[in-house]
Amino acid sequence: MKKVMFIAALMLAALPTEAQQVKYTINGISKDNGKTVSLIDRKTNQTVNTATVVDGKFTMNGNAEKDAFMAIGIKENPWATIFFNDGTPMTINLNDSTLKGSPLNERLVRYDIDINAPYANYMIKIQSMSEEERKAKEMELAGGLMIAMMKMMTGVEKVFKEERETLVPVAFISEYQQMFGQQKLDSVLATKPVWASHPIVKSLVDHAAQQKALEEKKLAFIGKQFIDLEEADPDGKMHKLSEYVGKGKWVLVDFWASWCGPCKAEMPNVVAAYEKYHDKGFDIVGLSFDNKKEPWVKDIENLKMPWTHLSDLKGWNTVASEVYGVNSIPDNLLIDPQGKIVARGLRAQGLQNKLKEIFGE
Repeated sequence: MKKVMFIAALMLAALPTEAQQVKYTINGISKDNGKTVSLIDRKTNQTVNTATVVDGKFTMNGNAEKDAFMAIGIKENPWATIFFNDGTPMTINLNDSTLKGSPLNERLVRYDIDINAPYANYMIKIQSMSEEERKAKEMELAGGLMIAMMKMMTGVEKVFKEERETLVPVAFISEYQQMFGQQKLDSVLATKPVWASHPIVKSLVDHAAQQKALEEKKLAFIGKQFIDLEEADPDGKMHKLSEYVGKGKWVLVDFWASWCGPCKAEMPNVVAAYEKYHDKGFDIVGLSFDNKKEPWVKDIENLKMPWTHLSDLKGWNTVASEVYGVNSIPDNLLIDPQGKIVARGLRAQGLQNKLKEIFGE
């Protein structure tokens, strides 16, 4: 009998539980008459409610998960007001992004304005300048942006020091991760602050763990012999990677696509590396993640890439993705003259430094 009851308890524990729902009541103020105000769940980035501004006001009522992190604003405006759905009625002024409600949400909004205002105001200043003014003050403006970013970092760090026992850090966890790194975030999480159990934090931590696992899988190729594959050149002729790799030259196998903006932005750096080191024994094989021939071939010409190009025109389903675990591009493999992979993901100055180490100036 005890065993039966134990199994039943396990089955009940395995059933999905519905998150507690809490009512939100919002009275809003906005000068944008006729515009649509949207309420966004920041965990899913889905719109959960809308209202229209009439005579400078709007109202919004509904139910959402308890302590859901939400944002409310007008699509055309760059700023949204953030809050946690704690059940306390709110008055939100979209004209100045202020909020009257629970102490938690009032404090959250003050932090948000204090942290983001210096950078946002500086960007508004830059955008209001003519192109000639921006060019003339380029160094000065860059310095100002750096100061604004440092203020943001100081503000975010202050939140994580002062708000251990509240949910406020949840609103700034992405910024903290980007500014201070996953390792420092992990060390903070290890102290088990109140906010660590929030669904958004759990989602971010899970995503970071998945990305780390993918990166480790990708880096596992370093030190191993390359794996052969076969794809077609722009004329449709099939070629094996082994025709170019392991033949006495250093070869960069470059994963890219014509639809990939960062790939195209990086390409002048790759071209410069090819021009500088090709005569010294450096070559490149481009493996494209395109699914249409015309843009692939067009960009080979437009970006002036004189090396070998191959593709099976299967997009993310390309054999190159499967064989080498490519889950994002740009990506690349640097393979030595004997066919051993010695580096991966070399970009910008990192590529130049590695080739300089191999070939000298």
